[in-house]
Amino acid sequence: MSDSDFLYEPSPDHPGWHTWNVRDTALFNAQTMGSMVVREETLPGGARAMRLRMFPQTRHSNLQGAVHGAITLALIDVSLFTGIRLILGGDASGSVTLDLSTQFIGAGRIDEPLDAITEIMRETRRLVFVRGTVEQGDTLIAAFQGTVRKPSPLPPTAR
Repeated sequence: MSDSDFLYEPSPDHPGWHTWNVRDTALFNAQTMGSMVVREETLPGGARAMRLRMFPQTRHSNLQGAVHGAITLALIDVSLFTGIRLILGGDASGSVTLDLSTQFIGAGRIDEPLDAITEIMRETRRLVFVRGTVEQGDTLIAAFQGTVRKPSPLPPTAR
């Protein structure tokens, strides 16, 4: 999957935001997460961050009527790669999540936007260290940190 596999353009329904959707609607992001939007932000202290927003619906709920934890984890995982693309300007295709540590702090509500705010902590030649939070309005839903391994260069014979 490459950057051209994503639809990234100004969102007509959300001024100041861009779409962040896969073109192939049969894939996980489209089937499970639904339409998402993204924007860059500046954190206190001047660090660049990325805010990825999804729109929870009943299909995203658990038996208690809250956003299912697996949906929150999926939003976080997508946000790792979105952050690499938008903050670092790199093509995150071919990258993989090596680890993801998540602390669930509150329950997400259905029918209210749910945001993952991602900050790149450090980038090395092969790894990207990311941290962030999941928020809904003024409510903290989760905190996370993860490590992403960048894709290995293809050997000359595979090109």
